[in-house]
Amino acid sequence: MPSDQPTSARTSDLAALVVDWGGVLTNNLDESMAEIMAGSGVDMSYFSQILGDWLGPNVEQEAHVNPLHALERGEMLVPHFEEQLAAELARRQGSPVNHVGLLQRMFDAIEHAPQMNALVLRARHMGIATALLSNSWGNDYPRDGWDDMFDVVVISGEVGMRKPDAEIFHHTLSQLGVAPEHSVFVDDIKLNVNAAVSVGMVGIHHTDYDVTAMELDALFDLPLSEHT
Repeated sequence: MPSDQPTSARTSDLAALVVDWGGVLTNNLDESMAEIMAGSGVDMSYFSQILGDWLGPNVEQEAHVNPLHALERGEMLVPHFEEQLAAELARRQGSPVNHVGLLQRMFDAIEHAPQMNALVLRARHMGIATALLSNSWGNDYPRDGWDDMFDVVVISGEVGMRKPDAEIFHHTLSQLGVAPEHSVFVDDIKLNVNAAVSVGMVGIHHTDYDVTAMELDALFDLPLSEHT
């Protein structure tokens, strides 16, 4: 059960847990989003292609080339992004897509993941410093309970930085007052996990709660996966 862990990291030194939001503290969006978007005339295969192009591998493209990066850094308004996304979808799939409220329809597919949220809350109650590090798509986050869960909240659009850029990891760790080698980062996007590891953090690529929980139990040597 390997994590993306630098060999220099020692379990006894780990003091902070940094987690992503969408896909970690929420459900896996692929299936539920596909159902929602089908009602908007969106072919999810083309949508996935566009995200693949905009998320990488050329992650340093300029904002006018890569509107997703601009949206995540808070440099583009949601309606403008929706127009560009709908236009690109229409171009690729050969049928029109209504851009109005397109992102909100995506967000309608998001569901709370209670087990992972409870784990983060337990971690903080056990003395682990906790942070949320999320790339925003201009959405309003359901922040109820965050004051209890997190010491630090970093939203890309609010700080003008985005994952996988190293600066946003350093910013988050600075806010926590924790060195990279003393922290664990959990994300459902492998590119972001690799970026965290490159700055010295321990990385976990989240695909399944049970696997992630067991890895965190082992890393922190605490019963974080204990059921409440």
